[in-house]
Amino acid sequence: MNDTINVLDKGYVRLVNVMGSDLTVVNAARVSYAKESKELSERDLNLISFLAREGHTSPFRHAMAQFEVYAPLMVARQWWKYQIGSAHMEGTGDSLDAWNESSRRYVTEEPAFYIPDPDEWRSAPENSKQGSGDPINRDDAYAFTLQLEEYIKKGEGFYSHAIEYGICAEQARLFLPAYGMYVRWYWTASLQSICHFLNQRLEHDAQKEIQEYAKAILTLIESKFPVSIDELIQKNG
Repeated sequence: MNDTINVLDKGYVRLVNVMGSDLTVVNAARVSYAKESKELSERDLNLISFLAREGHTSPFRHAMAQFEVYAPLMVARQWWKYQIGSAHMEGTGDSLDAWNESSRRYVTEEPAFYIPDPDEWRSAPENSKQGSGDPINRDDAYAFTLQLEEYIKKGEGFYSHAIEYGICAEQARLFLPAYGMYVRWYWTASLQSICHFLNQRLEHDAQKEIQEYAKAILTLIESKFPVSIDELIQKNG
């Protein structure tokens, strides 16, 4: 299976590394009784189902996955909340999850930006302060795409001028339009944290852009932990 899935216009998710399997979850639970399974049995499948159903989540934290993600900043900052919240969710007081992001204090590579196609602009929802509604009129949407392209081009020009003048990169980046700018990071998380993210960001009312990234994450790891993911996603989904 391909370990990279393209998302949006320029983004992607790449599965970098995996530690453990469904068997890891089983043996993390069975160690309480000094037992170990060599391969998954029907009894083990029932155990995973029981752990997920009853909220015994610590065994799922012994399996990990590492991803490289390239996404607009508006997606990255939504995603980051799961990094901050993972310690509280897991009840450990600290988190084994990790997040390392590229920084324009050090990197001056050509910036890239997410620019919605005309058919991707969405209206504000009628009965909610967040989320989105139906697509807007295509003629108006085309104008918004052009306006965004123009805005980005102007910001890039100011940024390039500042760099060429000798302004430090950490200040020159202030000229770049922020929310649509692509950033790259490594996300290493426990299976429990990953499934918590998926349960929330695969929902129909999640922001569409982060839904697309959640779908990519699920596709990349569902074959690595098929039993556990099925149980954990069913549990809250």
